[in-house]
Amino acid sequence: MASLKEMRNRIGSVKSTQKITKALNMVAAAKLKRAQDQAESARPYARKMAAVIANLAAGVSGDGAPKLLAGTGADKKHLLVVATGDKGLAGGFNTNVIRAAKERINSLIANGKEVRVIAVGRKVRDGLARLYGDKLIHTFELSEHKVIGMAAAEPIAALIAEEFEAGRADVVTLFYSRFQSVISQVPTPKQLIPAVVDGDAAPIDLNGAVYDYEPSEEEILDVVLPRNITTQVLAALYENQASFFGAQMGAMDNATRNAGDLINSLTLQYNRKRQAQITTELIEIIAGAEAL
Repeated sequence: MASLKEMRNRIGSVKSTQKITKALNMVAAAKLKRAQDQAESARPYARKMAAVIANLAAGVSGDGAPKLLAGTGADKKHLLVVATGDKGLAGGFNTNVIRAAKERINSLIANGKEVRVIAVGRKVRDGLARLYGDKLIHTFELSEHKVIGMAAAEPIAALIAEEFEAGRADVVTLFYSRFQSVISQVPTPKQLIPAVVDGDAAPIDLNGAVYDYEPSEEEILDVVLPRNITTQVLAALYENQASFFGAQMGAMDNATRNAGDLINSLTLQYNRKRQAQITTELIEIIAGAEAL
């Protein structure tokens, strides 16, 4: 049975933990609004970019199609870009994305595919290094950037393009967590190469008109497709950031409430033990007085 002093120390320790979780909850709540606004603002831009590509791609076919659009024609080498956070204390946020990536990696390996991985975030690097350390080719740490923006997305997009152009990737897939709400973040795979138009990004309606492009569709796509990779990576980083703060806010809120419940339970045990000790001491005093 723990002594009163040990119980007091434990209650004090839980109260200190509760202060930390409450502070992290407030910080996450303050940062979530901006991150959510960024994620929601990036979605229309990413969809419009996909719609432009869909419209241009409609006039391109055969050998004239850029490789970023048509791919290499093979399905042997897969490059997975997996984005999580640099920090934890966010419930299952990091674990869920890593689990989805592991399932895809295992499936590809089982089918005889070659797999390479780019880790975006320290947590995914740590989560995949033990099993797939030989497949990790680079890690990007987002904590190096005070604000997530083009400076964070462009090096990732450049490495993707470099791997593809060097013939080390036939298919490139990006894994990230799509923000739905504070309580819902969905691990999502998005194929970047060959370019795939989202289901809600239909080609632009030209109302029956026929356009001649100058320069040609192929030349425009040669410029737009690399920019599209950067855009999709940036949009995914925004979604990931909003998902992280949403998950952290929920996790720290639960932790704070659980700490409160534990404090109440420990305080009740402490008071009962203290009362029993006082009662025992009074009985001993009365018994001693009667003996005299």
